[in-house]
Amino acid sequence: MGGKSAERVISLRTGEAIYKALIANQVNAITIDTKQPFIQRLIDEKIDQVFIALHGRGGEDGTIQGLLEQLKLPYTGSGVLASSLAMDKHRTKQIWQANQLPTPNSILVTTNTPLEPVIKQLGLPLMVKPVLEGSSVGISKVNNIEQLGSAIKTATQFNCEIMVEQYITGTEYTAAILDNTVLPLIRLETPRDFYDFAAKYEHDDTTYICPCGLNSAIEADLKTLALNAFLSIGASGWGRVDFLCDASGQAWLIEVNTVPGMTDHSLVPMAAKAAGIEFDELVLRILSTAKCQT
Repeated sequence: MGGKSAERVISLRTGEAIYKALIANQVNAITIDTKQPFIQRLIDEKIDQVFIALHGRGGEDGTIQGLLEQLKLPYTGSGVLASSLAMDKHRTKQIWQANQLPTPNSILVTTNTPLEPVIKQLGLPLMVKPVLEGSSVGISKVNNIEQLGSAIKTATQFNCEIMVEQYITGTEYTAAILDNTVLPLIRLETPRDFYDFAAKYEHDDTTYICPCGLNSAIEADLKTLALNAFLSIGASGWGRVDFLCDASGQAWLIEVNTVPGMTDHSLVPMAAKAAGIEFDELVLRILSTAKCQT
């Protein structure tokens, strides 16, 4: 848990919640903050399994997964390739498009990209996203060309490619996935412009509706879409797929999270509870999926 990414603080909260659940259920567990040297400790402690609670780069992008593969240590969540792909919003979307799965159009930009052609191609409003960040870190919604230029400059501080994406007006949903089973969908409502970092972790004005209110047939179709999106990039174990539904009911896939949060504001525990799975059981079930993948 922890690490050095922009999501370090959330990862520490996730890791602590998981650790407490493991200890409460007589699992002989220790916490390891990967911000400090830790490889020798993995060897010296004679670890049997690793529960990955790292968010963002350095922990959710295939790097720690590759290390654990080399150490022959079973770990939770997706393997090297799927983790790397899911961390990269742009390349995830390319795979979805190749599989005829619906996702908003987008293009990669730099601070030197002419802005008028971007707006002409994608329209307004737009979302500007650092390709390799999660938890809505560095994301901006823009309504005009001036805001677009400013948002691109803001996104450059995250030292990765920048994606400009069509803005979809609609209702946001998330699909938690546990061992290839899609848990009850959650509908998210926020008074903010979009479900940003503050809405996720800092404010209490976001409303989470689960059951989501859709009729069973529509929810079943959306669950199937979410699972297909998850499996199309090779994801496994557990995770979360975020999507929007516009006014016509058309779903638009946004991203896959291969190590979702497990904090008091987190969505996977909320969906699991709606399915009759309490937090401690959820943690143990995720742990039971741990494996090496090469």
